[in-house]
Amino acid sequence: MSYQWRTVFEYLPEFLDAMGLTLWITLQAFLLALVCGLVAALARNSRWVMFRLLAGAYVEVIRNTPVLLQIFVVFFALPSVGVRLDAVTAGVVAIGVNVGAYLCEVFRAGISSVARGQGEAAQVLGLSPRQTFASVIAPQALRNVYPATVNNLIQVLLGTSLLTAIAVPELTGVATVINARTLLFVQVFALTLLLYLILSNALSFAAGLLGRVMFKPALDQARPGLWPLRRTRPSAIPVEVSS
Repeated sequence: MSYQWRTVFEYLPEFLDAMGLTLWITLQAFLLALVCGLVAALARNSRWVMFRLLAGAYVEVIRNTPVLLQIFVVFFALPSVGVRLDAVTAGVVAIGVNVGAYLCEVFRAGISSVARGQGEAAQVLGLSPRQTFASVIAPQALRNVYPATVNNLIQVLLGTSLLTAIAVPELTGVATVINARTLLFVQVFALTLLLYLILSNALSFAAGLLGRVMFKPALDQARPGLWPLRRTRPSAIPVEVSS
């Protein structure tokens, strides 16, 4: 048994390279998802009907079709219309556009959660609509949607495993290749699971630290896992003092 584990650990440099590529794809796809989600959320709240229809169609199509099929469309179908992307770029685009549709609804909910009176008060003070959104609505909405946004970041990380279908050498793809070489199913995939746990909890921990810096007071909501966005303390029980 120890010989089998030593055999798997000989491939550790390949696993680490795959971890780096997985993290790079995750961050790139998440940045694209943030842009797509914010633009779609603003479009769905726009007064222009055409913008609302386009954003609504984007959200409905993406959220009601398999993400694996979307990856195939970007990688295999787009070249037929003259758009050729390498496997890594196609994976970034497909996952980013997919998660962006979910972030659209998250951002819309965050914007709607800000009291209407906040915007009205800003207008009374003479702020333009753009200034009102940037200085009044967006900071409050960001605080409300931050935990859900971090959850979507973790989903991007886990979704990169689907890119093995287009031969991207990310963590799952490399694990599949190493498993085919060694036939050590338990050891190879147990190590792969451990590496995914390390990546996901590292991202969650980093997001928790960022949230503590960005928001004062710190967030009360947390992502389930080893590294919550904030470790809450039990609230004190009020005690009546008799005179």
